[in-house]
Amino acid sequence: NHTPMHTQRFTPGQRIILLVAEGFGFGRTRFAPGTFGSLPGLALMWGLLAVNASPLHCLALWLLCFLCGIPICRQAAVLRGKHDPGSVVWDEITAFPLLAAIAEPGWQSLLLAFVLFRIFDITKPWPVNRLERIPGGTGIMADDQAAGVWAGLVLWITQKWLI
Repeated sequence: NHTPMHTQRFTPGQRIILLVAEGFGFGRTRFAPGTFGSLPGLALMWGLLAVNASPLHCLALWLLCFLCGIPICRQAAVLRGKHDPGSVVWDEITAFPLLAAIAEPGWQSLLLAFVLFRIFDITKPWPVNRLERIPGGTGIMADDQAAGVWAGLVLWITQKWLI
């Protein structure tokens, strides 16, 4: 099918995949889609902290989102015709339950987690930069989770020793 993406018609199932993968529309912004696409993840983190979800529950949710995200992001990439489309932000959203497992309750932790995650997601230090080379949905998901681990480590150190 050589139909341009903006005129291509998707099935209802494909539209649902894109809706989830693109962060319920947040990833469709023209400016900084990864940053705007992280906002639903931040809201999810806030919710987990607000209900005092245990670290184990946060990690279980993270694992579920990660495993579901592999086929979701793979299919969205195929539908958008790119290896890792900027509009696909489920990978960013998924990192936030991981950060919620570490974060102390409070707006300072939310803000710091968001900023740290975006820094590590944008700069892609080792091994983040290597993981994005993995093909398919696994590569799309893995680099952002590694950025989440880096952000979580710095968040934990900051909360433990500086705040």
